[in-house]
Amino acid sequence: MSNEWNTRTKLVHSGSKRSQWNEVSEAIFLTQGFVYDTAEQAEARFIKAEPDEYIYARYGNPTVAMFEERMAAIEGCEDGFATASGMAAVNGALMAFLSAGDHVVGSRALFGSCLYILDEVLPRMGVEVTLVDGRDLDAWKAAIRADTKLVFFETISNPTLEVIDVTSVSAMAHEVGAIVVADNVFATPVYSQVIEQGVDIVVYSATKHIDGQGRALGGIILGSHELIRGKVEPYMKHTGGAMSPFTAWIMLKGLETMDLRVRAQSTTAAALAEALDGHPKLARLIYPGHASHPQNDLVMRQMGNGGTMLSMDVKGGKEAAFRALNALKIALISNNLGDAKTIATPPAATTHQRLPDDQKQLLGITPGLIRLSLGIEDSQDVITDILQALEHA
Repeated sequence: MSNEWNTRTKLVHSGSKRSQWNEVSEAIFLTQGFVYDTAEQAEARFIKAEPDEYIYARYGNPTVAMFEERMAAIEGCEDGFATASGMAAVNGALMAFLSAGDHVVGSRALFGSCLYILDEVLPRMGVEVTLVDGRDLDAWKAAIRADTKLVFFETISNPTLEVIDVTSVSAMAHEVGAIVVADNVFATPVYSQVIEQGVDIVVYSATKHIDGQGRALGGIILGSHELIRGKVEPYMKHTGGAMSPFTAWIMLKGLETMDLRVRAQSTTAAALAEALDGHPKLARLIYPGHASHPQNDLVMRQMGNGGTMLSMDVKGGKEAAFRALNALKIALISNNLGDAKTIATPPAATTHQRLPDDQKQLLGITPGLIRLSLGIEDSQDVITDILQALEHA
């Protein structure tokens, strides 16, 4: 039945399981283990656990399963494995499929921790990594080889909001039998159905738009039943990156309002982009939904909306950007995103601080860059706040 529902209905009802008391809100099964009626039942469950049969919270839990099933329903895929954080999801989605001697092609515009895995961790394991300009289809074509095992990218990059042509890159990867793994956090499942566009495995930091209220860390890896239960689950359950039941319950509550929040945030982001267009204090405005974005046509084809994130490059560098940040009255200075509250982040000084200066320059992460995650406050109040802050730049 849930396959016939629209997204907003799935976000409220998909995957729900009720106990004998028929509770309205999903129950939290806050337990680390489960009891068996007989020794024979214990043995049988360890041989093969059937659906709704559980062994240990690191392997699975009824509350966590509800979150996994709801996310799979809205993503339009078969299965998912919930993780302790977004980076646990990224790490698990890569490690579950890679071995020494494999070759990976990735977009070079990535979140700092993702770059650390590709630049530092995978090479130490003997995995060869090639990073390309994700916007350049010719660069992807040149880098993907007959022996390429996996392709990884952020559908919209953090923090410079570069956009990947998901369908084209996925098709190139599949020509050589490579698995496509995409981090879809910035695009969100509200606007971006990357499984339909050719991605095999999609990861989310549930900490962001899914929770949306700054309460808990979490992540999820989504894909086919074969890939999730055959590759991802064995790696995750034995390495300990599982989501807690309480966190899963928080995420279920967040999902109920995600569509409403994301659409409101995107409306504010689009209005702010119009207000900032041509602003004399800005060297650069980056919003995928604005006509000035060089990939605006691609964004509209893939998502139909510019999303909740906007970046602006303040003239005068770090000092000017910091003056603007310190003048904010509504927007908060923090490093999270996708929150109900508007959040401003200076990436060069925080999330991407440890990148070498030449890499920052290559990626366009300038000292004056401010990444804005728009919240659900009144749009005009947020716009007024950003404009008055820029007067201090």
